[in-house]
Amino acid sequence: MEALEGLKVLDLSRLLPFEYCTMILGDMGANILKIEEPEHGDYMRELPPAYKKENVLFLLLNRNKKSMTLNLKEEKGKEIFLNLVKDYDVLFESFRPGVMKKLGLDYEVVKKINPEIIYCAATGYGQYGVYSQKPGHDINYISIAGILGKTGLNEPVIPGIPVADMTIGVYAALSILAALIARTKTGEGQFIDISMTDCMLSYNILNIGYHLSKDINEKMEIRGEAPYYNVYKTKDGKYISIGNIEYKFWEAFCKGIKRDDLMEQHGLKKNKEEKERLKKELEKIFKEKNRDEWIEIFDGINTCVTPVNTIEEVFDEKVFNERDMFCEIEHPVEGKIKQVALPIKLSKTPSKIKTPPPLLGEHTEDILKSLGYSEEKIIDFKKLKII
Repeated sequence: MEALEGLKVLDLSRLLPFEYCTMILGDMGANILKIEEPEHGDYMRELPPAYKKENVLFLLLNRNKKSMTLNLKEEKGKEIFLNLVKDYDVLFESFRPGVMKKLGLDYEVVKKINPEIIYCAATGYGQYGVYSQKPGHDINYISIAGILGKTGLNEPVIPGIPVADMTIGVYAALSILAALIARTKTGEGQFIDISMTDCMLSYNILNIGYHLSKDINEKMEIRGEAPYYNVYKTKDGKYISIGNIEYKFWEAFCKGIKRDDLMEQHGLKKNKEEKERLKKELEKIFKEKNRDEWIEIFDGINTCVTPVNTIEEVFDEKVFNERDMFCEIEHPVEGKIKQVALPIKLSKTPSKIKTPPPLLGEHTEDILKSLGYSEEKIIDFKKLKII
């Protein structure tokens, strides 16, 4: 048994942030029906980088889903969609505010057909507000929320992953599950308005806390200011990270590098010049050995030291392989494709990767037949480009 077995989700999402949400739900057992435009489908399919034919990210994000093509701009397409709505628990969409209303498929319409449906609309800036119709991408959302301004020491540095994109996938899944629990108590569905900028403001709570502190000169030293929380280059040109915020970890670290004399230089209140001197000393020490030699030295020592892995090295990282975070699944066109497992380990109802990402419209005819449409009707739909 899976945690969300029996849950039915209509998925109108496209692109990374939103496909990640429905991937999470699908891995936990939900039945995900991906609605795609006829002919081209989710344009994520055609974007680079490709595996053999389809986009690699599409292949990573769309397992455990079925695909149905449907033209929602055509009246017959809308009719079919609303027939589907009757039997689904969740509708997830990521269009700009107003698009679903223009199509005649907004929450007010849908809830009349299915009052119990959870309708989740995920956007960049939310359903209302001065920015609601403004286009944006990850860099814009983290900028507005004050996160980008807190990266780097001297100027903003763009993070190595699209933070807002990935975060809204998790928050949207969480909000859907919360609404489903509420439904068990009220018997009613509800509308969920979730935005990337709101999520990023919530994620920035640490910086906001420091700003609201009575000691406004206190600095959060986790961006490279502190010698004990930093990245250092090793003899072979690779990098190592240390995160010894607590003194006990710093003490063990100093013993590991055989420099007991540095133990008392850990203090949070050191001035800038003292910090720079200690940083330079650590830079010199780390250049004495290769990265993996240092990792071997720190193995078994109670200190926060890890290699800065390349993506290639991540696949060989022991901890991920021990925890079954990688697996392979057979795809009818791409062959064996690697997948990253869901990081949620449930003891009684574990997540599963059961089916590969669907081919475009792979399940359209089966879905239509389940709704009672005849072979003749389906042929007509194809001719009219409804499916």
